[in-house]
Amino acid sequence: MTPNSVTHRKFITNLLILLCLNLLIKPFWILGIDRTVQNTVGAESYGFYFAIFNLTFLFNILLDFGITNFNNKNIAQNHHLLNKHFSSILILKFLLAFVYFIVTISSGLIIGYSTPQMLMLGVLCFNQFLISFILYLRSNISGLHFFKTDSVISVLDRVLMIIICGALLWGNIIKQPFRMEWFIFAQTGSYIVTALIALIVVIKKAKFNRLKWNKPFFFMIIKQSFPFAVLVLLMAFYNRIDSVMIERLLPGKQGDQQAGLYASAYRLLDAVNMIAYLFSVILLPMFARMLKFKDDVERLARLSFTLLFILTVTVACGSFFYKTEIMTMLYPQHIKETLLDFTTRIQETSTIFGILMSGFIPIATIYIFGTLLTANGNLKQLNLVAAGGMVMNLCLNFILIPKFLAIGSAYASLFTQLLTAMVQVFLVIKIFKFKLNIPYLIRLAVFVTSVIGFNILSRMLTFDWKINFLLMGVFTIFVAAITKLLNIKTFVAILRNE
Repeated sequence: MTPNSVTHRKFITNLLILLCLNLLIKPFWILGIDRTVQNTVGAESYGFYFAIFNLTFLFNILLDFGITNFNNKNIAQNHHLLNKHFSSILILKFLLAFVYFIVTISSGLIIGYSTPQMLMLGVLCFNQFLISFILYLRSNISGLHFFKTDSVISVLDRVLMIIICGALLWGNIIKQPFRMEWFIFAQTGSYIVTALIALIVVIKKAKFNRLKWNKPFFFMIIKQSFPFAVLVLLMAFYNRIDSVMIERLLPGKQGDQQAGLYASAYRLLDAVNMIAYLFSVILLPMFARMLKFKDDVERLARLSFTLLFILTVTVACGSFFYKTEIMTMLYPQHIKETLLDFTTRIQETSTIFGILMSGFIPIATIYIFGTLLTANGNLKQLNLVAAGGMVMNLCLNFILIPKFLAIGSAYASLFTQLLTAMVQVFLVIKIFKFKLNIPYLIRLAVFVTSVIGFNILSRMLTFDWKINFLLMGVFTIFVAAITKLLNIKTFVAILRNE
């Protein structure tokens, strides 16, 4: 086998394992548990939680300061550094957690959160610390290229949450109506167990003995990871600020309700984003190692982008054309809700959903090309792009939310993602000197046009909409094969070591 074939096989096999585990677990969590919780407690109560949850995301970088991305790239290129750095980074993570709590709680007080909101904010801050800690531990595991172990840990917290929340929702073990606090505490317990298991795995790999206070090392790590920290902070603002601004810019209960509608539409985007994120989880250490040894990354970049592009176009187009049917299926009429209120809610949510899902294509593009730029150390360029995206998103939200409510925020998100993706693609072509492959671009255009056309035709079919949607999915695979974007024989040969 050639080096490229080995790399491609490693990428595809580990991606398949990671995708299979996550596709078995996380969609059920998002569409089964999380959706049921919102339908049970109502859009207003869930919107109350969702806005606070996203506020904790805004300052999430203070928990990590770019250490996870820096560490993943560093360990992938230099495996021996795990033993040297692990104990000191643990202390640094706890110090950063203290700073995060102070800043986030202070922000909640400044923007005028009530006592119930502040209590929820405190618990969610602790949950964010646990998530950040798990991600750091996983960066060591994936950096060592133990992708199978990382795959199991990546779904462990969701498995535990499904068990706990499933028992509370459907197990008839409690007589009281389900409360939002139970949902939050179920997450806390699941994260604690997952963090402990991941910690045990890394300690064994790192030959950990004791914690080491190393002030010069702390400053060195912060200095080197600072560009990563700025990038994550900027991206968090333009990805997570939407619901916070909706809740704050709109008066009274309207803010909570609109944030709840946005959360309903965002849930599926969050679910499919998981797939794009999993590509980046595997690609970052692989790109980093290939770049260190000066291997050609263009073929792997094109392979990963093509696979993700086929998926994103199929999902985005199908979601746009069947947005009302999907939202009606996921969020049925509440017991105390009038038909008029239900129809209005579905119309608003469907519109938001269609706009947000259109943004899945540029988001997935960012996951591929942004990961390559990160692995190559082009943090300055990425930070400038992210800063521009953040400013654009904030300005558009301030203008559009008061006029168009949550729908305006969805448009702000779409425009921001499109601009950011286009600039990143341009940077990759310029920095890596990728050749402009006109036949490949034509095949992409033919694929997109065909998928859109068949979605339009499928709406005219007399079958149930689910059958039409399924036929559309089968058709896209056929078109991908015809345009040679998806070459089944090549994939089989790679998996067989040929």
